[in-house]
Amino acid sequence: MITIVALTEPGLLLAKRIDGLLKSNAALAIKASEKQAGCVSQICYKPKPFSATVQQAFQSGDALILICATGIAVRTLASVLDSKLTDPPVLVLDEAGQFIIPLLSGHEGGANDWAGKLANALSAQLVMTTAKPYIDPIYSVGMGCERNCPVDKLDELLQQCLQKADLNIEQISHINSIDIKADEVGLIELAKRYSKPFMTWDKIQLRTVEDQLSTKSDYVFGVVGVYGVAESAALLDAKIQTQQTPELLLNKHKSAVATCAIARAYPLADQSNRKTENRNSINGANI
Repeated sequence: MITIVALTEPGLLLAKRIDGLLKSNAALAIKASEKQAGCVSQICYKPKPFSATVQQAFQSGDALILICATGIAVRTLASVLDSKLTDPPVLVLDEAGQFIIPLLSGHEGGANDWAGKLANALSAQLVMTTAKPYIDPIYSVGMGCERNCPVDKLDELLQQCLQKADLNIEQISHINSIDIKADEVGLIELAKRYSKPFMTWDKIQLRTVEDQLSTKSDYVFGVVGVYGVAESAALLDAKIQTQQTPELLLNKHKSAVATCAIARAYPLADQSNRKTENRNSINGANI
């Protein structure tokens, strides 16, 4: 659900315009999470009580378009913010529709891209405040799997994850795993199928990004020495390629036989042609 909140009559006119655009152009709908898949939009005009209504929509996972002062938006949502990895996207617009600010979940929730599309549709000015918004990110896939996992099972999970992240395989730089998977035929064949480098990393390297994992599995740690293979491998590769702090674009997703996660990082402008380093040939396990 997309909830459009307006507080003034000019704001209501803008809300109706945006609502019409969203309903007539599927490309303008946010695809930030499963909760918003196939989402519809609704207008909330002068809701009472204001704070409780907006907070409830936010906590329910609604993507928000707030036509009001930025200060109002910040004060209203401050107490219900959880994590940039899970909070829904929030856009703030002035009542004249001249400016659009992706206020929350710019990268992870898709607010930056969504705001850009709406800005074009409304002929508005996009006000981007997050880091490096105009530099193409590096996307890395991390995978783990059972021993002798069929390549088609791995490919099926990979395609599901790419769809959830709104990416295509051409945007992926590498497929990564832990070094004990360096001989995993399925992972090797998957990388060959899409002409992607297959990278593996040892547990010491993977542990350097463990503070960014969405979940930590004690069982996995007991088996391979890291709390999660897919997320760790994706994060580390993105970090190595850009020498910048990576982020999880898609948390670990599991099938019956494999796991997959997608990370990204934004390189500095003068690092766009930097060669990657510290890589091992790879294939993997059952995590």
